[in-house]
Amino acid sequence: MWRYRAVLPLAGDEAPVTLGEGGTPLLDSPVLAESVGVARLFVKDEGLNPTGSFKARGMSAAVTRARALGAPGLVVPTAGNAGAALAAYAAAAGLPARVYAPESTPRPILATIAALGADLRLVAGHIGDAGRAARAFAAESGHFDVSTLREPYRIEGKKTMGLEIAEQLAWHLPDVIVYPTGGGTGLIGMWKVFGEMRDAGWTEREAPMPRMVVAQSEGCAPMVRAFHSGAATATPWADPVTHASGLRVPAPLGDRLILRALRESGGDAVSVAEEDIRAETRTLSRRTGIDAAPEGGCALGALRQLVALRRVSSESTVVLFNTGSGAGYRE
Repeated sequence: MWRYRAVLPLAGDEAPVTLGEGGTPLLDSPVLAESVGVARLFVKDEGLNPTGSFKARGMSAAVTRARALGAPGLVVPTAGNAGAALAAYAAAAGLPARVYAPESTPRPILATIAALGADLRLVAGHIGDAGRAARAFAAESGHFDVSTLREPYRIEGKKTMGLEIAEQLAWHLPDVIVYPTGGGTGLIGMWKVFGEMRDAGWTEREAPMPRMVVAQSEGCAPMVRAFHSGAATATPWADPVTHASGLRVPAPLGDRLILRALRESGGDAVSVAEEDIRAETRTLSRRTGIDAAPEGGCALGALRQLVALRRVSSESTVVLFNTGSGAGYRE
């Protein structure tokens, strides 16, 4: 992703902390397009990043800045993938890292975090409980908290997903982007960079921007509820339950920014039943060859609903995100 260093927070003579993140494929799937009922459907497979998810982009940027600014150590709460990414990039930077994760986090992801040398602490409850423990540790230790949207640099790394989509589509943006949303930094970062690209003349100023779509599980859908109620913020979701651990975020800190992106883009938000997430994950994997995570299956299920409800046109070009590798969910 650092080929875009001119628009990233990096000094001219500075070397980033990188493991080769970014440059993930945008795969055209006529089979899925026909199945769902859209003109073209592309899958952006973020599971091929280092540590198996899109979180690598944000952590590369965040750890690069933390090292440059002299942070003595790093801490993060995680639903899984962010913790694995921090463990990897902290190791590459030579910085100590502590990760707080819910006890329900998939075991393979926890094993990855431990293997990469981070100090892994399990907590009862959900990512909000892990966040409280991480903030307390940061206050007492001096470790820098790289939680979602508690520092500005992870968004900068995530925005490179939008740059790549534009470049891979010859600088013509898609009609719709369907994004499985937990903390929402990927969606926020892409919407930010689409505006930057337009203002810089990289895309046509009068061309329509992509409609941004949030996909969540019915067991944890605070952004879907907030969007359809017309609220400016999201009310925390009580008792969040979903096997898609990256979507188990009951109170996204970036709720205002997510809602702004949805409304400014004329976007949408939809929740998907757990059994449908499982079925669509299998469909995504078996019809494309992508090792899809449940979050990717949720995105596919959301798109199928929206096409059936005619809230996405059958003439649309759609980019759907598979945000991580399915391998992290298998024992």
